[in-house]
Amino acid sequence: MLVTPLRPSSSFPTVISPEDPSMATTLTSWLRSERASVMRVLVSCGAVLFRDFQLRTSDDFAAVLGSFESELRRYIEGQSPRQQVAAGIYTSTEYPARFAITLHNELSYAKSPPRRIHFYCCTPPESGGETPMVEGRRLLRALPQRIVEKFRKHGIRYVKVMHGGTGLGKSWQEHFETDSRDTVESYLRASDVEWEWRSNGSLRTSQLRPAVIKHPESQEEVWFNQATLWHYSDRGKVGYQLLSDVGEANLPTNAYYGDGSAIDEDDLAEIRRITWEESVAFPWQSGDLLILDNCLMAHGRKPYAGSRRILVAMAD
Repeated sequence: MLVTPLRPSSSFPTVISPEDPSMATTLTSWLRSERASVMRVLVSCGAVLFRDFQLRTSDDFAAVLGSFESELRRYIEGQSPRQQVAAGIYTSTEYPARFAITLHNELSYAKSPPRRIHFYCCTPPESGGETPMVEGRRLLRALPQRIVEKFRKHGIRYVKVMHGGTGLGKSWQEHFETDSRDTVESYLRASDVEWEWRSNGSLRTSQLRPAVIKHPESQEEVWFNQATLWHYSDRGKVGYQLLSDVGEANLPTNAYYGDGSAIDEDDLAEIRRITWEESVAFPWQSGDLLILDNCLMAHGRKPYAGSRRILVAMAD
């Protein structure tokens, strides 16, 4: 294998490509034997991109995942609209191409977020559609300390309203991949989530999570949350119109400080601005495989033109 930096000015992602075309089919066996080395690189720089290997189908992606991960996570409690294409493998967020997706740490509102995210490019877009990334260590240093300290002190309260079959966003059945209220309640109880079943069949949940955590391996502090993505202001005019139409209590998602008080919208705008400025992105190529350390790296999506198909898998 040949390891080269994709961008000399950046420490990530680390790029791994075959030294010659004859090695392009060896990724599965190489990953199995070099897993510990890849894990060390992930802790160091947060992202590894495998490029120019013969990964042509979702079955190839599944085979590679099987050589690297003992088990894939279901997208339980996941907010984004996705389609499951195989066990533990989903489409990336199905959100209109003209919109950007704010950078965030996947499922950072869950009690036990996934440790790694795998992205596989089936079909690159005609233009745009990059998956920008930013290090939580870097972001923690770049954000104004007055903002960081408020979040550090109060944490974040994530509030979600899920309809029971018809309504805005995903239903609770889609969120938890079950039709059983008992199963949902068992999950919420174990996950330290408060909940309320409403008379119209919807489910409201509220959970308190930190905004800054220590990385499980390096013990370095990292900015780790998705307050900006959950807050209605993230959608701009559409978000404010939705707030006016349905009222704050019925928004599909919203974020507050941990004590339930409103987060300053100017602070959220500042966080978004700095996050985008500090991010790094690369154009997708067909067959690319990107592995992210979810505790270290936030990710998002840029607007795009043409077809774009990226598959996603999560693991612990």
